Amino acid sequence: MNFGARMLKTGIAVTLALYISSWLDLTPPVIAAVAAIFAMQPSIYRSFRYFLDQIQTNTLGAILALLGGMFFSNEPIAIGLMCVVVIMICLRLKMGDTIGLTLVTVISVMEASGQWQFALNRFSLSIIGIVSAFLINILVAPPKPLEQFKGQIENTFAKLSLLLRTAVSDEIKESVFREEKKALENSIQSLSDKYNLMEEELKKLKRASFSRHRHIVVNKQMLTALRKGVDVLTAIEQHYFQAERTPQLDDYFDNHLEQLIKFHEHILLKLDNKIKNDGHEAEEVEQANDQFLDTMIDRYQENFSGVLRLSIVAAVMYDYGYQLERLNRLVDHTSSKHDTIEKENEEKQDRRNFPTWPWKS
Repeated sequence: MNFGARMLKTGIAVTLALYISSWLDLTPPVIAAVAAIFAMQPSIYRSFRYFLDQIQTNTLGAILALLGGMFFSNEPIAIGLMCVVVIMICLRLKMGDTIGLTLVTVISVMEASGQWQFALNRFSLSIIGIVSAFLINILVAPPKPLEQFKGQIENTFAKLSLLLRTAVSDEIKESVFREEKKALENSIQSLSDKYNLMEEELKKLKRASFSRHRHIVVNKQMLTALRKGVDVLTAIEQHYFQAERTPQLDDYFDNHLEQLIKFHEHILLKLDNKIKNDGHEAEEVEQANDQFLDTMIDRYQENFSGVLRLSIVAAVMYDYGYQLERLNRLVDHTSSKHDTIEKENEEKQDRRNFPTWPWKS
């Protein structure tokens, strides 16, 4: 795990919670610190949602714990039963993410054995920790999943490109291949988590801009293309080297993989507005991808047993190319719409700036 803003913000939130607890003379302040750790979330929306859910479940948990302490004291079996009840209620309310911190509040309050002043002290400490984490999360380097997603795409693609370019030629060491592939899978999982955060926030925005929708659609397909690239690596690892091959066939597969990875790189550069939007390369890749699959189908029909494994690899490679074609069309389509909207906005601005005179005939 790499050091990031969330780790730093967690430390700041814990510090703030401890200072506030000491300032209000609430003990033990460690409860506020634990609450701050639990409450730090990876996005603004989740932070706000978690804040509201925790207020509800912690209040409910504190009330139940206070009643439980009044009737059953602080016997271990009573605390355990109350924890079970609170867990069931949180799950029923579909607030499972709040269970951990709510149980901390329940246990802390039940220790008071029905003394409401002491219970209020413990409940207040939990709320201080939650509020501290919420404020720090939105005020200090607020999470930006879209920017983080775009920043990780290039690194993830670089890992994929290295592995695909050396997969068929078998140039990379096996131990290095496995380490790099594991790192690639972790990067894609991290991208998937960030995409889920972006999609979650977009669904909650009533008036999301065209730009946000554009990024969501393109990023989803970008993630799909990366996953298909990993599928190619897996297929090569499991089937390619176990099949009957010739040097000419190795070159054929290697050249087609090189063409696909260059096309993938071309799309990413086009998305960043670093190269011109030229449709000829897309047509060439589409024709080459279709021809590649047709060639393998012909070989498969001629020699069923000898080409079966290679056909599996070819099918996965074709699917990777097909997903790249879809990504390229999405980038072209959304870019053209974006350019049209920008041009219309510029024309409207020009009309507003141009002086109108009351000409008379």
